[in-house]
Amino acid sequence: MNTLADHVTQTLRTWVFQGVLRPGERLEEIPLAQKLGVSRTPIRAALANLGNEGLLEHQPKRGYSVRVYQYEDVIGAYEVRAVLEGLACRRAAQKGLSSLAISQLKACLAHGDAILDKGVLLPEDHAPYQQMNVTLHETLLEAAGNSWLSRFTNQAQAAPFASDRIMLWEDHGVISRSHQDHHRIVTAVIEKDGARAEQLMREHIYFAGLLLRDNYERLSRKGAEDAVEPDA
Repeated sequence: MNTLADHVTQTLRTWVFQGVLRPGERLEEIPLAQKLGVSRTPIRAALANLGNEGLLEHQPKRGYSVRVYQYEDVIGAYEVRAVLEGLACRRAAQKGLSSLAISQLKACLAHGDAILDKGVLLPEDHAPYQQMNVTLHETLLEAAGNSWLSRFTNQAQAAPFASDRIMLWEDHGVISRSHQDHHRIVTAVIEKDGARAEQLMREHIYFAGLLLRDNYERLSRKGAEDAVEPDA
């Protein structure tokens, strides 16, 4: 069972990913504890966790602040994600998927289809689609059977805006194209076409990186204006 510290860590991590906690912003335990309605103990543990992940920087006597990532750092993270997740798909295809993994992936595809078949991106569908996306990518990583792939992919996703937990939710055509990528990737893995599965995943993440490039400055500004629910 997740502890309160785990929950607070995930909440603060999401805020950093989405830019709600701005690069360079100093984080103080008491205001954060009041905002989240918890004591300082889980806040202290969460800050230490995120510091170990590299999302926060710690300075003696000054505490923690949000790490400042350069644009090039984030794009570099996408490049690494593309290679690692592409390799994961190749390995998953070569090994063959379990019946459970196939069932999970098909459920993800169906869920995404149901959302996008509405023809419009509704605000209330953002979080469910986002969770579907995370589940699909994590299922493929797990199916590769290589813990190092998961470990290093998680590190690459530590850069704000480089995570599969963050996505633009404004253009139905863009999201639809991305979800069609999901269909093609899953089909290639199920059919054990490792080379095609790897290339498709690389292109899928590369395209996400292009979207970031075109929207990076706007996203950085938007993060300061948006509010995020603690359990987002």
